[in-house]
Amino acid sequence: MLMYAPTTERVSPADAGLAGVDEIELTTGDGETVLAWWAKARPGEPTLLYFHGNGGSLANRADRLRKYAETGRGVFMMTYRGYGGSTGAPSERANVADAKRAYDWLVGAGVDPEDIVLYGESIGSGVAVQVAADRRVAGVVLDAPYTSILDVARLHYPYLPSRIFLRDRYDTMAHISRIGAPLLVVHGEADEVIPVEMGRAVHAAARPPKEIATFAGARHTDHGLFGSYEAIQSWLDRVVRKAAGAGDGSGEDRRAASAGAGR
Repeated sequence: MLMYAPTTERVSPADAGLAGVDEIELTTGDGETVLAWWAKARPGEPTLLYFHGNGGSLANRADRLRKYAETGRGVFMMTYRGYGGSTGAPSERANVADAKRAYDWLVGAGVDPEDIVLYGESIGSGVAVQVAADRRVAGVVLDAPYTSILDVARLHYPYLPSRIFLRDRYDTMAHISRIGAPLLVVHGEADEVIPVEMGRAVHAAARPPKEIATFAGARHTDHGLFGSYEAIQSWLDRVVRKAAGAGDGSGEDRRAASAGAGR
């Protein structure tokens, strides 16, 4: 966790076995190119704006994208600079700025903000909370979140002066209370990278409405084998689609439902 660990090879959705998924090239504010995969949602379904973890790239998450897309959910999975064919170099500042640009691109492409659910996996959870604090969304899923990257580094490398070696802080606790959208935290109880206690601390610091689902025996990346996909799908149905369907379906009714949920 002290450094980014990208897979740099560019892989198309088709080469990853994903039919009907578009590859999008986003141009950043400073002229870099960031790649994303987009599986469009069926009418009435939310779109997950997905920020992945520290290692690998989009192709490593093809199965995750497929699982959600098969149920009609939309998925817009953005990679980071230097990952999977994207240009430039990753950093907290760049990743958050690019994530906000991806959100704005989706809205410009016709996706209603009340249909956008941010999904942050591992290091991506620190990206998601900063986007959610600054953009209107239907919900936020934090998958194995941390209190800060500094805290994770201190846990694994107690003998190193982390503040010197770490340029990026990803201070989740500084942003989590600013999120008003419904929140779901998912975490493996045997997570060997980011301890479940950090996920519980993030959940405790968040504003309601909020839920947490932990999975006995699950480690950092395998909680899908322990029921996390089902838990997330259930939450999307119970919380996000219910809020989106409030009133007569107009934008004003949906915004009112979202604001009420954040109280």
